Amino acid sequence: MRVLIVEGDTDAAKVLAGRLERHGYASDVVKTGNAALRQYYRADLVLMDLELPDLDGLEVCREIRSFSELPIIVVTARSSELDRVLGLQAGSDDYLVKPYGFRELMARIDAVMRRVRGGLPEPKTLLCGALKIDTRTRRVWVGDREVGLTRKEFDFLHLLASRPETVFSRRLIMSKVWECDDSTGSRTIDTHVSGLRNKLGGSSWIVTVRGVGFRLGNG
Repeated sequence: MRVLIVEGDTDAAKVLAGRLERHGYASDVVKTGNAALRQYYRADLVLMDLELPDLDGLEVCREIRSFSELPIIVVTARSSELDRVLGLQAGSDDYLVKPYGFRELMARIDAVMRRVRGGLPEPKTLLCGALKIDTRTRRVWVGDREVGLTRKEFDFLHLLASRPETVFSRRLIMSKVWECDDSTGSRTIDTHVSGLRNKLGGSSWIVTVRGVGFRLGNG
């Protein structure tokens, strides 16, 4: 199982990652909320600190939960009852206050995985008609044909496929894919849309909603 550790304290994150790995867990470490939003889909579970240098961890929890049912355990120094309530309301599956015992953390991970996934990790394949996206290996197929994509093309396509009925604005696409809060990046987006349509084999895979943005089509 792969755990994403979202922790503002780099030294503490490295220690935790080492202990998890000694217990058979693969782990990735990020220290910012934006990095967590770019990488969460590769993980089976997220350990989320709330004190991050760019975003509040509660905001990151809400954003992940809007896209995914991925299990999230908040691990934080915020200990008040209100903090716990807000953490659970933001979409976390459990809330653990620092300092904590490692055995308690392991027990909570086991309990959350049994409760939320029946002990099984979240599926790693997105299927949208003939389109198949393997989020772990970052490979894409249309039917039986594998499609080679650049990193940004994959991130763009994965964003649309993660919520196929949603129209994504240009500003949101720039924020999610290019980490840039700039709605004027039309040339960049349009270039990638054109490239994706060519590689996927048809313009109907990515639908332009005039004046709004883009959504995934059905090919």
